Amino acid sequence: MTKSTLAPYLLVGHILAPHALQGEVKVSVSSVFPERFAVGSELWVEGDDGPCRVVSSRPHGDYLLLLLDRYSDRTQAELLRNRNLVVPRGQAKPLPEGEYYSDELVGMRVITASAQDLGVLVDIWWTGANEVYVVEGPLGEVLLPAIAEVVQDVDLQNRRMVVKLLPGLVPELDATGLE
Repeated sequence: MTKSTLAPYLLVGHILAPHALQGEVKVSVSSVFPERFAVGSELWVEGDDGPCRVVSSRPHGDYLLLLLDRYSDRTQAELLRNRNLVVPRGQAKPLPEGEYYSDELVGMRVITASAQDLGVLVDIWWTGANEVYVVEGPLGEVLLPAIAEVVQDVDLQNRRMVVKLLPGLVPELDATGLE
């Protein structure tokens, strides 16, 4: 059994670029908790010492425009391009039953309901419909939709996920009759 250490910070957003001249930044949000970006809340720019306070926050299409107190003009905001916004793991809000933070899942061993080893979950892709788990193992890269019909059990303590493969998901297994 492999135990992984959870990251000390949770990703809540990714700064894409500065916006206008006042120091605002365009942010792609990764948190399901919009209050994380409310005026007065604290966010950490990954790699910086200490938190920043949100001075202003407003929607802009599919993104947010944020002004952070430590970055007051476009030149300073330019330093934030392509950096992550995080919060300490201790500030993690509980998720609903059956939902997990990404870093809780990445690194898990993935097996089928019949104990066929598919490998390790190495990445999660966010699509419009559902998340897709990227698993690398003996069959190469396997892409699994993160839907209840496929994901049967997630055991955080033992770092194991049990999946039920639908016909056509892993053609190699369909051909050999293993699943």
